[in-house]
Amino acid sequence: MGKVLIIGAGGVGTVVAHKVAQNPDVFTEIMIASRTKSKCDAVVKAIGNPNIRTAQVDADNVDELAALFNDFKPGIVINVALPYQDLTIMEACLKTGVNYLDTANYEPKDVAHFEYSWQWAYKQRFEEAGLTAILGCGFDPGVSGVYTAYAAKHHFDEIQYLDIVDCNAGNHHKAFATNFNPEINIREITQNGRYYENGQWVTTQPLEIHKDLTYPNIGPRDSYLLYHEELESLVKNFPTIKRARFWMTFGQEYLTHLRVIQDIGMARIDPIDYQGMKIVPLQFLKAVLPNPQDLGENYEGETSIGCRIRGLKDGKEHTYYIYNNCSHQAAYKETGMQGVSYTTGVPAMIGAMMFLKGLWKRPGVWNVEEFDPDPFMEQLNKQGLPWHEVFDGDLEL
Repeated sequence: MGKVLIIGAGGVGTVVAHKVAQNPDVFTEIMIASRTKSKCDAVVKAIGNPNIRTAQVDADNVDELAALFNDFKPGIVINVALPYQDLTIMEACLKTGVNYLDTANYEPKDVAHFEYSWQWAYKQRFEEAGLTAILGCGFDPGVSGVYTAYAAKHHFDEIQYLDIVDCNAGNHHKAFATNFNPEINIREITQNGRYYENGQWVTTQPLEIHKDLTYPNIGPRDSYLLYHEELESLVKNFPTIKRARFWMTFGQEYLTHLRVIQDIGMARIDPIDYQGMKIVPLQFLKAVLPNPQDLGENYEGETSIGCRIRGLKDGKEHTYYIYNNCSHQAAYKETGMQGVSYTTGVPAMIGAMMFLKGLWKRPGVWNVEEFDPDPFMEQLNKQGLPWHEVFDGDLEL
């Protein structure tokens, strides 16, 4: 049905490649490209499909990307490189007439700032080119938006309160490690928190607000309020929302390590002079921390991510909780990667599948909740991320 080019051969890229290869009726030709070609070759070897092509590409270089796109001529590019590279890849897509999908919004390298404005600014250019760009098609953002759209379509006349809850109850047996790119992860959780209430954004200190939330099959876990990019698009696309928040769990040992990293300056993203060289402390830290790709083998436990929604149906107030639990061991057994990579990579593949099937195909730049959720939800159950619903239940009881 279509040719797909995957940019990025990290943990998420590895999962995307495995899942794309499992659906040959949709993805007829596959290429994996990365700055390091040997990483792409290793993914192909693990999958065991010699027909998957690989290439070296610098995702910061529009001309290099465009040359690769013109050579392979993909129907869609799945961008699972770094968020810094979203705009160069989008530019290359416009230059060569290729459709686009990513899992995380653009952020500038020199400031930890998450905002869709940079990518939304491409809307008219993609419309005029007749190309589709699908933004934020991982789990959160991604499935969290599809869950919300599904709830709005089937269970509510008016969504008023939204809490996205993300728990990793796994144990990787490392003193300290991040579940995805350490640089991106630490930038995300050390910035100010932010949530939406009554038409305004409320800013908090980093990890200032926290409380116990109960997760199915896991129990109560201390959950911290963070800012997460999908809040920005969801309150825009569902204007009846009065309050939207994002919560994530962290263990005390993780938070202690994080505090020390910040206190000694290792979370800095500005360059410093070291023996006549310029180095960024956080990038150096990334080099010495465990590689998230290598955590899977000994990872136990599971993730639990979902949406808690309160709103009106036929004039009555209802609550609705929709979630997925993903086993780290099951994810590793299938793809060689842990559950956090799996929960991001599977939805990226499904989003590309939706596009190639013509179900999510519309010129312009779109967030996932702006498309029909139903066929995507159907594929989640088929592709390894089954979802569950709780109607009018209180998990904290």
